[in-house]
This record gives sequence, structure tokens and C-alpha cells, in this order.
Amino acid sequence: MVADSIEREITIAAPREQVWEVLTQAEFLGVWFGTGTPVRIDLRPGGRMPLDHDDRGTPAARIERVEPPAVLALRRPQGGTGAEPGEGSATLVTFTLVTFTLATEPGGHTRLRMTESGFASLAHPHATVRTHSRPNGTGWTRKLTDFACHTERLTLRR
Repeated sequence: MVADSIEREITIAAPREQVWEVLTQAEFLGVWFGTGTPVRIDLRPGGRMPLDHDDRGTPAARIERVEPPAVLALRRPQGGTGAEPGEGSATLVTFTLVTFTLATEPGGHTRLRMTESGFASLAHPHATVRTHSRPNGTGWTRKLTDFACHTERLTLRR
């Protein structure tokens, strides 16, 4: 049985507005979700964002929810180029940003919570679903760490 969702959480030493800016920035999304080229993001519900995975094609995610500076949700297709992010063929990735202050450190920090759900309802054979969910689980850990490091470096420059 494949778990329906992947959940990850990371604390970033940066204010929520800055984390949001980086999360929705075309230049950074191109590095984070692709091969380094800035992505074209239509940041509104129903808008599209191509995910350039080089050898695996360029499927387009569909933006589901935008609530600056707190929530970004997108439907991510689990197929190659041309795959439509619909029911049974995509997972829902939701980023939630919560601002808090650590008692032992001055300044604001942001907790970024990522949930990718919908693996159990993919209309793919069980083995194919496992092929997508396993690398996504390890990939999110690496990507969120990279995201935090990038955002914190920007904070130090300001």
C-alpha cells in the first residue's frame, strides 16, 4: 500500500514575506523545480507553471490556491510532457507558511510546511504510483533544505 501523502516541514531564518517572495519567484522556481531556466508562472488559481524536468519532459502544474503570504497550492501532474494535472493523474502540493519567533533567538522565523497528497487516488498501477511517491518523498527533503539555504542567504544580503 502506498501512503496518500508526503509531509515535510522546515524552519527558515527569514520573515514570511521574504519566504513567500522566493517561493513564488520565477528565477528560483526554475532552479528548484527545473533545470535552472526561470519558469513562466501565472500566479493565480487556474494559472499554469511548467516544471522543466529535462529528460522527463515539461509537464505543467496548475495553480489551485494563492493566499499571499501564507498558502500556495498547485496540482502537479505525475506524468511526462503533455500530462494534464487532473483528477487521477496529479497530486496536490500545498505550501503553508507560518510565522513565529523562537524564544532563544531574536527576529522572526518562518515555518514552511509542505504536503503533497493524492497518491492513493492516482489512476495508475500500484507499482507506477510507488515509482512517483518514493523519489518525491526523498526529493522534498532535499529541495526544502536547498530552499531554506537559498532564502537565508538572501536574508543575510539584505
